[in-house]
Amino acid sequence: MEVKKVFLVSPRGFCAGVKRAVEVVEDCLKLFGSPVYVKHEIVHNKRVVEDLEKKGAITIEDLNEVPENSVVVFSAHGSPPKHYELAKKRNLKIIDATCPLVTKVHLEVKNFAKEGFKIIYICHKNHTEAQGVIAELKEGIYPVETPEDVQALDIGQPEKLVFLSQTTLSVDETKKIIEAIKKKFPFIVDPPKEDICYATTNRQKAIKELVQKVDLVLVVGSTTSSNSLRLKETAIAEGKKAFLVDRVEELQEKWFDKVKTVGISAGASSPEKVVEEIVDFFVEKGAKKEQLLILEEKMRFVEPFDLTKMKKEKK
Repeated sequence: MEVKKVFLVSPRGFCAGVKRAVEVVEDCLKLFGSPVYVKHEIVHNKRVVEDLEKKGAITIEDLNEVPENSVVVFSAHGSPPKHYELAKKRNLKIIDATCPLVTKVHLEVKNFAKEGFKIIYICHKNHTEAQGVIAELKEGIYPVETPEDVQALDIGQPEKLVFLSQTTLSVDETKKIIEAIKKKFPFIVDPPKEDICYATTNRQKAIKELVQKVDLVLVVGSTTSSNSLRLKETAIAEGKKAFLVDRVEELQEKWFDKVKTVGISAGASSPEKVVEEIVDFFVEKGAKKEQLLILEEKMRFVEPFDLTKMKKEKK
């Protein structure tokens, strides 16, 4: 292997919403003991889910599998209203670990609908976050994934129209879709604030800086992670060879033929210990490592109110 240097770009890895969600499950395990049920993977990363399951978490998709009166944590991606209704009907103790930035989009959908707006929602329709947002309304929300989807929209010229977006999309691709929306509906209202989350934007920006220094990019993340996939796509769009890896065992030496510099980033749901294992792989083969700080992140989210309340009741 010819790799001489490995660049670790920052920001990378856990965002505030993921850190909060993982800590919620860990706190529930300490507070209530195992098992603690988690509706859907708490975050889209295999290693994180496996580690929590070893501690006593049980990941489920169907709330009917959870015994009545049990604790259930709702994942960071948000959930459809009917899931909350079913959990309450079964007397489950709900701890909602939905990322506050995802909750913001849910609230925007409901508030705009109350004001009589139709909503164009930029998203990947099959993603868990998008499914939860779309389920907020029975009608009047139109998911689009591409500029072509925008052209195919047949909603007339409604008096009130707004666009919103999933939090984990590619910034560059979303811009193209927004341009198509504004061209077709020049009167459309912008969202009150950018919906793509700070961590998604920052990590994509960092990748664009990283590619200028390296021959190849590795993104640590699972294939189910939307923001990790977007990081890989961003590197490729910038003209670099890039691979998405979930763990060090997935590395293939043939990838690094004639590669002297490797850049490493990590999706917002990827744990730092996997990054460290991958860095060690290269250092053990003689490569040097260098930190590349693009910007610092100071965002923090408080724990869910229901968890704080339960902690007080347990004292």
